[in-house]
Amino acid sequence: MSATGALARYHRRRDFSRTAEPEGRLAEPSVGPASYVVQIHDARSMHFDFRLEADGVLKSFAVPKGPSRNPHDKRFATPTEDHPLEYRDFEGVITPGQYGGGTVIVWDEGTYRNASTDRAGQEIPLAEALERGHASFWLDGRKLHGGYSLTRFRTEEDGEKEAWLLVKHADERPAAGGTPDPRRARSTRSGRTLKQVAAAARGATR
Repeated sequence: MSATGALARYHRRRDFSRTAEPEGRLAEPSVGPASYVVQIHDARSMHFDFRLEADGVLKSFAVPKGPSRNPHDKRFATPTEDHPLEYRDFEGVITPGQYGGGTVIVWDEGTYRNASTDRAGQEIPLAEALERGHASFWLDGRKLHGGYSLTRFRTEEDGEKEAWLLVKHADERPAAGGTPDPRRARSTRSGRTLKQVAAAARGATR
């Protein structure tokens, strides 16, 4: 599927005359290591958005409790629509009444190395690995490091919403700490909290 087709659902859900989110266009894959971003989104329910670059878009998952640095934690994740690569840079307030209305900050960002393989040990492209239901990757970010996996444990064919688990590998980069309080967490871009970003947006509209 082209990036344009992959972004169709993203575009249908948004009125870009009212939201500051990037509209996004056909994108070529990044030169060099692929990127990832983790955003905190204070919408109808607080959650983290975990996004991995693949095939010119960001493959996205909503992770209510956020990715953990502790291998003993299993984080529930729900796939969402693909986002444009420009979304890596988005931080601000989505207009109330718009899809996903609320404040967004960039909590972590960096690059990743695909570690998904088949039974013969041959590498599987990340997008294909996700389609198969299991993807492994090595994160090299500002806050997250080491191996992680996303594994699907429930499909829509089961009569419920598709569901995944995001788990940290027990490698040389584990950490005892889990995930910080999202309301106190700070952006890697601006150093601001969700509250501070929201207050700045209110001040700009007065």
